Amino acid sequence: MKYTREQRLDIAKRVYDGELTVEEAAVMYQLNPSSVKGYLRLYRAETGLPPRMRRKKTGNVTQPIEAPNDTSLKEYESMSKEEFIDALVMARINEARLKKDTQ
Repeated sequence: MKYTREQRLDIAKRVYDGELTVEEAAVMYQLNPSSVKGYLRLYRAETGLPPRMRRKKTGNVTQPIEAPNDTSLKEYESMSKEEFIDALVMARINEARLKKDTQ
């Protein structure tokens, strides 16, 4: 789809301001993500703004369940089945996050 210069700048502004991600803008406006990134470069050149800071999108995440700090066996034995499963899931999520952060 062909967009005017003003439309391209508007799309880029929405992405730069964090209203949309590059991927969301690409889907919404039927563009290739590389085109959206090009619009961002154009917008920054026009406005003199620095590259945008990337933010991790949190979505609709609920409050995380706290995993127990002390990993002693007695603490796990005192948990209900549901609490134990929640603690195990949280431990695996934290492990995956740590692996992702170190890559």
